[in-house]
Amino acid sequence: SRVGILSNLTLAELRPLSTPHGIYDYGFPVATPGTHWMHAHTLQEQQLLAAPLIFTDPAEGGVDEQPVVVLFHDFSFKAPEEVLAGLTGPAPASGNGSMAGQSMSGMSGMSGGQGMAMPMDVNDIEYDAYLANDRTLDDPQVFTVERNGMVRLRLINGATATAFWIDTGALEGEVIAVDGNPVVPLRGHRFPLAMGQRIDIMLSIPSGAGAWPILALREGGVQRTGFVLATKGGVVKRIASAGDKAEPALDLSFEAKLAAAKPFVERPADVNEPVELGGAMQGYSWTLNGKTWGNHRPISVKKGERVELTMRNASMMGHPMHLHGHHFRVVAIDGHRFAGAMRDTVWVPPMRALTIAFDASNPGTWAFHCHHLYHMATGMMTVVDYTA
Repeated sequence: SRVGILSNLTLAELRPLSTPHGIYDYGFPVATPGTHWMHAHTLQEQQLLAAPLIFTDPAEGGVDEQPVVVLFHDFSFKAPEEVLAGLTGPAPASGNGSMAGQSMSGMSGMSGGQGMAMPMDVNDIEYDAYLANDRTLDDPQVFTVERNGMVRLRLINGATATAFWIDTGALEGEVIAVDGNPVVPLRGHRFPLAMGQRIDIMLSIPSGAGAWPILALREGGVQRTGFVLATKGGVVKRIASAGDKAEPALDLSFEAKLAAAKPFVERPADVNEPVELGGAMQGYSWTLNGKTWGNHRPISVKKGERVELTMRNASMMGHPMHLHGHHFRVVAIDGHRFAGAMRDTVWVPPMRALTIAFDASNPGTWAFHCHHLYHMATGMMTVVDYTA
């Protein structure tokens, strides 16, 4: 397995362990306080090979808040290799093309040339369970919180192939960070969380006794998972593991409202690279600029350059695009410029375009891939390569 950590460790330095029970020590500087995580990059996330990695900020040492760290997963009793074989194998002769263990749940996408709605492939895998800290809603984790207290949710989507909506229910949440980077606070009750993304949400606990479910709702489905915040004396009621109706697909409405609290200095880009996100369920092959991993074209940069990547999603599935070794800023949606959040993973819906900017300040060879790990496993990956 490989451990992915945003640090000064390049792709070449992340060596596989020599034996199944071997030990390898990683040493790296902690450059960015925040909510991070470490995980395998060989489909073993589905087998729960992942863990939170929280770097606290010494400047926040006096803040009176209770941290609640939750890692979400999708889980299958099938081995990842079996799921992948079902996805890449021949489609059945009839039906809508779904394969064993695969979901072809569709939602209306952009209109086609004749005014017909194009199907959006929201989910391509049906899982046996959706987990919050390795537990389902049949037996959710209950965090004891204090009345009138402040809770800081540090939520991590460690799912292999599932995006969620985070629903804080009766409690209004205030988002203060995404992907470990502070943002201008943004209030609400529902927030998107794609695979690989993290979100920090502040909650104010009421003065009376109570229990408040915090749910992760599966995009495009009725399934859900979550946990409970409860005061002493609060009554925890049973929570159904399925909702009454399918949740909508993730969109960019939340992303368009985010703004970095600590942005980088604005300046023109030295490099502008188009990146087309392609692929299809038929044949199950996913590409960047028409190439799969192994035939990929590296994105070449030089140290000191400001680099912009404009990703255009030409497929009918959303893709959480993740860049190793850097934080980037979201600077445009569908060509409309704005000063967005600093991130390392961003959601690109079907038939949409999104531009990110980053400073080439960390020399090496860095993976750039879709964090739907079955998409990555079937080709949706390249590298950002520093040249002399």
